[in-house]
Amino acid sequence: MSSSWVVTTLAIVLALVISGVLIAAADQEVQDAAVYFFARPADFFSAAWDAVSSAYVALFQGAVFDPTAATFAKAIKPLTETLTVSTPLILAGLGLGIGFRAGLFNIGAQGQIILGAVFAGYIGFTFDLPFPLHLLLAVIGAAIGGGMWAGIAGVLKARTGAHEVIVTIMLNSIAVYLIAYLLTTTPFQNPGSSNPISPPIPESAQYPLLLGDQFRLHAGFIVAILAAVFVWWLMGRSTIGFKWRAVGSNPHAARTAGISVNSAYIWVMVTAGALAGLAGSAQVLGTDKVLTADVAASFGFDAITVALLGRSKPLGTFMAGILFGALRAGGFAMQARTGTPIDIVLVVQSLVVLFIAAPPLVRAVFRLPAPGARRPRTPRSSTKEVAA
Repeated sequence: MSSSWVVTTLAIVLALVISGVLIAAADQEVQDAAVYFFARPADFFSAAWDAVSSAYVALFQGAVFDPTAATFAKAIKPLTETLTVSTPLILAGLGLGIGFRAGLFNIGAQGQIILGAVFAGYIGFTFDLPFPLHLLLAVIGAAIGGGMWAGIAGVLKARTGAHEVIVTIMLNSIAVYLIAYLLTTTPFQNPGSSNPISPPIPESAQYPLLLGDQFRLHAGFIVAILAAVFVWWLMGRSTIGFKWRAVGSNPHAARTAGISVNSAYIWVMVTAGALAGLAGSAQVLGTDKVLTADVAASFGFDAITVALLGRSKPLGTFMAGILFGALRAGGFAMQARTGTPIDIVLVVQSLVVLFIAAPPLVRAVFRLPAPGARRPRTPRSSTKEVAA
């Protein structure tokens, strides 16, 4: 009961409970019943239960499975939407997790996603190549774009000691304005359109759909799975990953042991940016199939939460990405079916992060033992007492 996975699970449960209170408070019927609470308290609790249960049922049906759908394909479509939305969150979260474990608080995934999408989109709608080659070059371009953008912060950190938080924040802003400018130029603007949108990505550069045309789930999700396996091997089984983890644990000791800390900073950022760039490719080559200024949405910032919830481990980040993808996909169904503000989903995410960041608070609420705590042993009876 003192393990971290129990604390993580209970943090999610606690966040859902508190969010349920907010859902009930925002419901009009609950507010009306609260006026005569002391006269008929059962009405109040009944209305609160109906509001919370219907909201969470709609959230589940919009994110996992809808038993009311007419066909099986429509019933499982929410799950495919969850996996589609989770793909960029997983990829960007894996990149951020590498940085966190190496002692770098990289919060520039938003800009790295944008640059990855710009490179992938440009290769996609500019060149005319056959299917496998065209897609492969676009994906590699996305990784190069994101890695190059993050590498700027890594070089500045290694050469000048500039703090990666400040540098990546500034690079995020630069990326936002850069893509807004590029979409007004002739090479990036769709001919015949005055809107800031690129030409459509041809099929030869698109991620193939995994389940047919009726679903949006594409092969970018397979790329996310492969990336999680790669990060597991890199950080847990390779010599490079060992050096990066050593730098994250104690850079002074790592330098004394002969590890090039500055080189580690650069390559950690490049690798993290490449993974975030792949998240951009999932959007422009798979989900949107076009480059827009909103291609990154808020995935880069949500990925910080995903990496923290997954404790920067590949499996944890993968599962956290799916959880947040489910909240994101199911939130729209919850709002449409019950009228619950979609901001409640943001509240759930924020509360999860709050409780994950404060394990002693979760342990205090649920009366869990501290890590490493042992139950007191009952003293054994002496030989004389046994004989007696």
